[in-house]
Amino acid sequence: MNNKPFWSIDAPYITEFVAFKRSLGYKYEAQESILLNFDKFLLEQNKNCIGLSKEIADKWSKKRIGECELSRYGRMICISQFSSYLRNRGIKSYIPQLPKYPESTFIPHIYSYDEMAALFNACDGLRLKKRDMSSSLFVMPCLLRMLYATGIRVGEALFLKNEDVNINDKCLTLRETKNGKERLVPFTNTFSDVCQDYLQNRNKLPILNIDNRDHPFFVTLNGSCCRRDTVYRWFRKILDRAGIPFTGNRRGPRVHDVRHSFACHSFVKLADDGLDLYCSWPYLSAYLGHQSLEATEQYVRLTAQLYPELLKDANRLYIDILPNINNKQN
Repeated sequence: MNNKPFWSIDAPYITEFVAFKRSLGYKYEAQESILLNFDKFLLEQNKNCIGLSKEIADKWSKKRIGECELSRYGRMICISQFSSYLRNRGIKSYIPQLPKYPESTFIPHIYSYDEMAALFNACDGLRLKKRDMSSSLFVMPCLLRMLYATGIRVGEALFLKNEDVNINDKCLTLRETKNGKERLVPFTNTFSDVCQDYLQNRNKLPILNIDNRDHPFFVTLNGSCCRRDTVYRWFRKILDRAGIPFTGNRRGPRVHDVRHSFACHSFVKLADDGLDLYCSWPYLSAYLGHQSLEATEQYVRLTAQLYPELLKDANRLYIDILPNINNKQN
């Protein structure tokens, strides 16, 4: 039985191309999904020679019904890079001209301090309606506070092992990151108390080796790893209970917006402490795991729009970027 995910005449080269990208440090998961669809598309075209023709590339690049320009651009750049790879291998292949990169009009939702408090309260008050040992509800109070207290991504949090959460030194070690680089993330005393509370309850679960160093930090009631999609579903329920309207897919508010809120609230704290936002900018950028200062620039703009008075008198150096969080309520 052939277990290869690609089946078209270009399949061996697509497989090589994906492996090549990953050898450079890219996770290449979303792009692999695009190439899987592209492979099916090639099969439908009954293509009998390796390499892309202009006709094939134009058909693939045509805008689909209901598709946003950013998704179309992602499809096009993927096959453009693959075609370049083929040409570097000495194979004749057409490279489509890319359109101008579409400007994003998406504006993340920045939760207010009152909204964050409402999210915490709603999260603490949720209960299971029926017995479900695979539920992730158990971890949500600690997980949500971790996202706000540290600004890390949901995926980074769910990959944490017990050894990665150092409560004594108040520091997280992130090994599975978006950019593939490990980083240390310090946290506050208040969040340290939250972690201790969570562990005291988690370690009472009748799960073998639950406190081993290499065991996942966040687990379901049966000890399995928490899945991102279940976390998203619980967050929708938390939003509803907190009275924060959900405006729809791709518009949010989203779990990831807690990270955006962390960044903006950190800048607010800096300004309240009389510190210079622009001097602190590189520190926050490194803390968030951004590879460039430009990636953090949106938070400076968002903070300036939401709190224009903060940019007037901030003129001292960086001291502390971490916003405080309330302890989990009993």
